[in-house]
Amino acid sequence: MKKTESTVWFWRRLVKNRPAFAGFVVITLIIITAVIAPLIVDYRNSVIKQQVGERLQGISVKHWFGTDGYGRDIFARVIYGARSSLLIAFATAIGACTIGTALGITAAYYRRLNDVIMRIVDTVMCLPPLLFSLTIVAALGAGTRNLIVAVMITFIPYFTRVARASALSIIHEEYIEAARCLGAGDLRIIVRHILLNAMGPIAVQATMSVSYIIMLAAGLSFIGLGVQPPTPEWGAMLADGREHMRYSVFVVAFPGLAIVLTSLSLNLFGDGLRDILDPRTGR
Repeated sequence: MKKTESTVWFWRRLVKNRPAFAGFVVITLIIITAVIAPLIVDYRNSVIKQQVGERLQGISVKHWFGTDGYGRDIFARVIYGARSSLLIAFATAIGACTIGTALGITAAYYRRLNDVIMRIVDTVMCLPPLLFSLTIVAALGAGTRNLIVAVMITFIPYFTRVARASALSIIHEEYIEAARCLGAGDLRIIVRHILLNAMGPIAVQATMSVSYIIMLAAGLSFIGLGVQPPTPEWGAMLADGREHMRYSVFVVAFPGLAIVLTSLSLNLFGDGLRDILDPRTGR
């Protein structure tokens, strides 16, 4: 199947899967909104500048989502918070996917390294992700960079297991043996034949992981170990607004809704992507 035909086939399957397509549309709109945020609102005046005289205002034409306890526009902070949350999520997922895939395929291809790599992976996976990430961030210190490193280390084992399982189902295929007989080196076989054919499950794992990473990063920011103020981030916004939620529910409702909507959209798209890439499904 040619590349163009594969693309057309993929989009047709995606459009037919309505929940997955809806999730794809929503997450695409969220990403576009985050990218063009400077064109929508002014960062300094709406996101950072404190205006105590306008604190805890309700929904209005001037403030679509109301204002927080410092008089800052919640709509503007939610939009810019998407930049922080999505940056953390995608950077973490890409890093964990790259390292985990390399380790998983290495463990599958070089069986003498399998026990060493997988025992380390099993040890890390015994720990709850939130607790393990919390431990690493506490050791490294609060901040966006340390948060990315901590969550990335937490998710590497999950990608390693998925990549290893996918590689093991491919490594004994006849075309792998044919490539060896033709004199192909290990690196060429791994990159050209194993990695490319194992990308389906890995891509699904990456999509599903982004959703969980957003919630995990928001949780760490909520307790003050993630993005530091005054930079907006959805979890940090929930932490800032919890003392005012009795009087103005908007300070926590909209950041929380942004987390739920983004995570739900990614989960729907991930489920659809799994169905599309799974050759055993007839949908």
